[in-house]
Amino acid sequence: MGFCLSSYPDSVRFLYALGNETRAVKFGLERVSTLLDHLGSPHRACRFVHVAGTNGKGSVCALVESALRAAGLRTGLFTSPHLVEPTERIRICGDPVSPERFAGAFVTVHAQAERLLAQGRLDAHPTYFEMVTAMAFLLFRELAAETVVLEVGLGGRLDATNVVSPQLTVITPIDYDHEGHLGTALETIAGEKAGIIKPGVPLVTGPQRPEVQALLEARAKAAGAPVTRWSRHTAEDLLLTPRGSRFTIAGPPRLRIECPLAGEHQVANALTAVAALELLPAPPAAIEEGVRTTRWPARLECVSEEPEIILDGAHNPAGARVLADHIRRFYSGRRVRLVFGAMRDKALAEMAGILFPLAEEVILTAPDHPRAVRPELIHGLADHPKVRLAPSLPAAIQSLREPPPGDVAFVTGSLYLAGAARAMLVQ
Repeated sequence: MGFCLSSYPDSVRFLYALGNETRAVKFGLERVSTLLDHLGSPHRACRFVHVAGTNGKGSVCALVESALRAAGLRTGLFTSPHLVEPTERIRICGDPVSPERFAGAFVTVHAQAERLLAQGRLDAHPTYFEMVTAMAFLLFRELAAETVVLEVGLGGRLDATNVVSPQLTVITPIDYDHEGHLGTALETIAGEKAGIIKPGVPLVTGPQRPEVQALLEARAKAAGAPVTRWSRHTAEDLLLTPRGSRFTIAGPPRLRIECPLAGEHQVANALTAVAALELLPAPPAAIEEGVRTTRWPARLECVSEEPEIILDGAHNPAGARVLADHIRRFYSGRRVRLVFGAMRDKALAEMAGILFPLAEEVILTAPDHPRAVRPELIHGLADHPKVRLAPSLPAAIQSLREPPPGDVAFVTGSLYLAGAARAMLVQ
């Protein structure tokens, strides 16, 4: 790998060649810390809001960043995975960085990594996620971001993002996912995510199981970190629709919230974001405007009204349960068609058991990804009277374009699948 690549397509190919960011993960902060130190410590150039959790952390990140931008700050946002292009992971003032800037940051980080390898200061080339994390810090400094909302990639304690000294930490709901890396006990998983808690730095917690909340509060108390729960406010006069929610927070301050992110769970995410924003602090008008204008694609996103097609990147049992609740709440009287494809390391049988019984028809396919599970293997898990295989995602999408009147279709099982479908359906 001792060469330098300057074009965006070449930089993306090199990053992918480093291996899948989940399976090739190498936990530990020493490698990324050494790399960042020799890049001039860009991770110390901005204020950070650091967000961990199993589900909802991306939505909370998007809500917080949007409100900070509405408050007039020059914001950065770092999230993963991407839907279509890796540039989506690194955003300035809501927009992905350009392919040219992405490639330029790659060249700088890769060249420094090669030098450190040659000097014996790194034990191995940085991983995909370590590279992109370092690139993000470099770009946030270069583009003068004031406050960056930083999403943890995997876990927390040993995640590459955990090199920052944040202004605020947030931990969204913790559930089972990536057990091969984080452990099979919920307390073990929570312990890893609690690793982002810093001495004296305020912590906001989203909805948690009682044993998880107790663990987080004990860790925070030991670190002298004050804790604010998402439930410090309640959603009054709540109106849920298939496209979002409206509610009032009595306060103080009194806030009228219009959340465009669909799903009852997004009410809790919005309340979590509000609790975080009040601590930063953000003005009430900016909180209202920021939440109202938040965009977070492929999460219960309607991309077509006629026929009605909804994308949702539910990729674990907790996400599948949220989607199932949404279907039962708003589509119980409709014929549901489900396009499903997933990754090999997911709890496929459990997800199928949650979602498939709600569908009139299940169409199995796969995202164009090396980690995707073949649809015929999912077929063996499907105890359903009407299941068929689609040879490709485009074929599956084409079959949705002329459904019987009144049908609604959901494309789900993987963010990669939802992202690829979005690229086909949204012009």
